[in-house]
Amino acid sequence: MTDSDEPAIRPATEEDLPAIVAMLADDPLGATRESPGDLAPYIEAFKRLADDPHQHVVVAVREGRVVGTLQLTIIPGLSRKGATRAIIEGVRVHADERGSGLGTQFIRWAVERARRENCQLVQLTSDVTRTDAHRFYERLGFTASHVGFKLSL
Repeated sequence: MTDSDEPAIRPATEEDLPAIVAMLADDPLGATRESPGDLAPYIEAFKRLADDPHQHVVVAVREGRVVGTLQLTIIPGLSRKGATRAIIEGVRVHADERGSGLGTQFIRWAVERARRENCQLVQLTSDVTRTDAHRFYERLGFTASHVGFKLSL
């Protein structure tokens, strides 16, 4: 892949939602929890995200086509001497792009953005069944240092 082939990473727009939701739904876990046929809840959520300066929903675009997405959330805190942290969520790469290096480019973008936001820590969670993703994040320097818990409401 040459530099001219590199996808552009830019802020997502509401027009990107069909492609974003399709990628969120395009795996065994997402297929059970996403509804690409009904964009109404995603549009409402996107508007809330767009109004929050601590939320960065971005897409990667290659040749005019959305081929990836992620969300970066900046959280000020008290722990760790008042450290600001960044959370990476919803990382998805289109099936046609997997193995192209886009995932690495995305995570590097998120880490650099977190640095520019003066974050002292970048964290993410990954479902326990996503063993390939775990290896990917470890290759990028992340460590599986905590056990995460969720409570559905």
